[in-house]
Amino acid sequence: MRVEEAVRGIQSEVGKAVIGQERLVEHTLAGILADGHILLEGVPGVAKTLLVRCIARTLDASFGRIQFTPDLMPSDVIGTNIFNQRTNEFELRKGPIFTSILLADEINRTPPKTQAALLEAMEERRVTIDGTRHSLPFPFVVFATQNPIEFEGTYPLPEAQLDRFLMKVLVSYPEKEDEAKLIRRYSEGFRSQNLDEAGIRPVIDPNGLAALRQEVDAVKIEDKIVDYINDSVRLTRTADMIAVGGSPRASIAILLCSKAIAAMRGRDYVIPDDVKEIALPVLRHRVLLRPEAEIEGITPDQVVLGLFETVPVPR
Repeated sequence: MRVEEAVRGIQSEVGKAVIGQERLVEHTLAGILADGHILLEGVPGVAKTLLVRCIARTLDASFGRIQFTPDLMPSDVIGTNIFNQRTNEFELRKGPIFTSILLADEINRTPPKTQAALLEAMEERRVTIDGTRHSLPFPFVVFATQNPIEFEGTYPLPEAQLDRFLMKVLVSYPEKEDEAKLIRRYSEGFRSQNLDEAGIRPVIDPNGLAALRQEVDAVKIEDKIVDYINDSVRLTRTADMIAVGGSPRASIAILLCSKAIAAMRGRDYVIPDDVKEIALPVLRHRVLLRPEAEIEGITPDQVVLGLFETVPVPR
């Protein structure tokens, strides 16, 4: 199955439960195809958890959810060795991180020590427990959620943690027509807790996802597009409004996501529009604005969009 066909199938299945939000679903799938992790930011009740559950179902992948709280410990995430008195041996009790699709719900409500428990897993797809390394399942994708309006009792994610996320996708309110359709569906008896009732079926399996990622890797990108990405990201490091710009990892992330978008559009080559489309989700959490810009109410999205307008588009 080709990427374009698989994505259409997944979008169709997810659409049985998540009404509207087409761009959100597209960018989420681009992140998965690019083998990355995704930070979802939105107010409560806009289907962040439902989206992740639906995607896990369409990928025929195991799903796990961790509710991050101030008292959560690293061992609650990755697991620990428990002494068995019957055998006089330590046995590994795996934590909820041993799953394919992990939802780290309200990740900014737990202290940095527990947040750091995800760093090795997100980068190397493995965890270390008492000095022993344990591989995580394939695929392994972390979806983390956070609320953009409630900051009391939260711990902002450190830059190293944020940089592990390939994309930060904003989850907005649905359009009026989509919300009306959603309300009517609930009036007719639909309940998001029951995905079986919604009829959401697997579209591909982990082996199929591996094949799709190989197809994405094979997408060609010309040197002038590479230069376009490089020039754009380097510009974030010298912009007046930005204190910390995108790193080389940001450039690589734009490259990978652009290739995923191209494959999703049925092309085997990247065009400048692919880069522009994916630039905001890749950069918005990686650029740190100067205090004076934040005081003026300027957002990272506004700054990044303005910078891209100044970079000549390759022909």
